[in-house]
Amino acid sequence: MARRVYLIENPDRFVAGAVGQPGSRIFYLQAREGSRVVTVVLEKTQVALLAERLSELLAEVRSRGADVPDDLSTDEVDRAPLEEPLVEAFRVGTMAIVWDGDDESVVVEAREVKVDEGDEGDEETDEETDEAADDEDDEDGDLMRVHMEPRKALAFAGRALEVVAAGRPPCPFCGQPLNAEGHICTRRNGYMH
Repeated sequence: MARRVYLIENPDRFVAGAVGQPGSRIFYLQAREGSRVVTVVLEKTQVALLAERLSELLAEVRSRGADVPDDLSTDEVDRAPLEEPLVEAFRVGTMAIVWDGDDESVVVEAREVKVDEGDEGDEETDEETDEAADDEDDEDGDLMRVHMEPRKALAFAGRALEVVAAGRPPCPFCGQPLNAEGHICTRRNGYMH
């Protein structure tokens, strides 16, 4: 299948969101540019790390003299629900963020997770597997690249951290999420907490 690349320049909207009940939520990144909406699925930890790293990146470039706001008013953070229908373009495997110093903007890249065909029960010889790996290097899976101004990146980070925090509270002992019925806590020698 041919690689799809979704390039979003200065999106009208770029948000993280979740659907479902805490403990069984599905997390999404969604970018809208005009009438085009691109939605990808990712893990909660990826959302949290992306928000934290974006905040750190913006603080760093601000300290070096770039025109980046310190903080946003609460009105500037987009809290509207995800746009429906939620049509998943792909599941995110790796992410990258870059500061583009030429136009003082942020670039967020999300790449599709690669699943080895050999893991799905296909039997191949070593030689066939090596040839398939070479082909996969040429096409790294689908890609979503969002290019945005620092204010939008800061607003994204604010909302993303709120979405992550809206889940289950962490266990005070081990940090794992607490279920309503409790969980087996490794720090309490396997006792329920």
